[in-house]
Amino acid sequence: MKNPASSLNNKNKFLILGCGFSGSFFAKTVRELGCTALTSSRSEKKDPDSFLFNSESGMVPNKKIFDGVTHILSCIPPDKNGNDPVLRSLKNKLKSLSLEWVGYLSTTGVYGNTKGDWVSESDQPNPFQERSHKRLRCEKEWLESGLPVQIFRLPGIYGPGRSTFEAIKNQKIRVISKKNQVFSRIHVADITNAIIYLLQNKNSLKFYQIINIADDEPCSQIEVIQYCYDLLGLTMPKPILFEDAKEELSPIAQSFWMENRRVSNKLLCETLGYKLIYKNYKIGLRNCYSNSQKNKFKTFYEH
Repeated sequence: MKNPASSLNNKNKFLILGCGFSGSFFAKTVRELGCTALTSSRSEKKDPDSFLFNSESGMVPNKKIFDGVTHILSCIPPDKNGNDPVLRSLKNKLKSLSLEWVGYLSTTGVYGNTKGDWVSESDQPNPFQERSHKRLRCEKEWLESGLPVQIFRLPGIYGPGRSTFEAIKNQKIRVISKKNQVFSRIHVADITNAIIYLLQNKNSLKFYQIINIADDEPCSQIEVIQYCYDLLGLTMPKPILFEDAKEELSPIAQSFWMENRRVSNKLLCETLGYKLIYKNYKIGLRNCYSNSQKNKFKTFYEH
């Protein structure tokens, strides 16, 4: 294993496995820092910075893809059996590389339902949902892999193009109220920038294997929805009580409401010194709003 670099530059090569919302944002940002960032795709793309990887079909990256790789970020969820697709297919290859760092994006769902109490990295995981049990199993696989891994536990992720504004525009919003229910969340930019901050200061910071990345202010979902309607200058529909709405919700949607916790970011922001860009949902949603084509919202609601 190499000694970690103190900063990111054109000598660093990232492989980003699972290039969805968070992975794409991360790739774009590290490229702006001068790094090489190659992203995985499950199907053929005419993109020189993309490579094929599909563990289900046995499609693994070409050996040349791994040449010079210094950093890995895995954003791929567990497979249907609860195993990690990256480690199942690429573990031996990754262990043969001179990697400085491996990051794995997990979920705060591994903490389970705390009935609104705060959770931190020192709390014992107690997953409630089957998908969270699978995530915890994958975390364990990564921690036992022998790779220089850091696990980032994330709450609800939002950002430009993926926020409550899109749900309102597409008429997919459900304004549901549940007493004392809170959720934690994080803007996609803070996921990327927190990880970059930790990498750039790796020599001076104590290394923690598990870190929560969440904003400062957990709150109810209805507060978020109301704020979006206020920014749009529209009237929010009358809320529906969860007890009245739950029979119409999908099992996945129902499970969303079955957990109630506040996720602490004290390790990241106080101990390690990262300063959030979007400390709360209001600041983050104003960013989403300014990046959205708000004329489309107005046009939509004028018809």
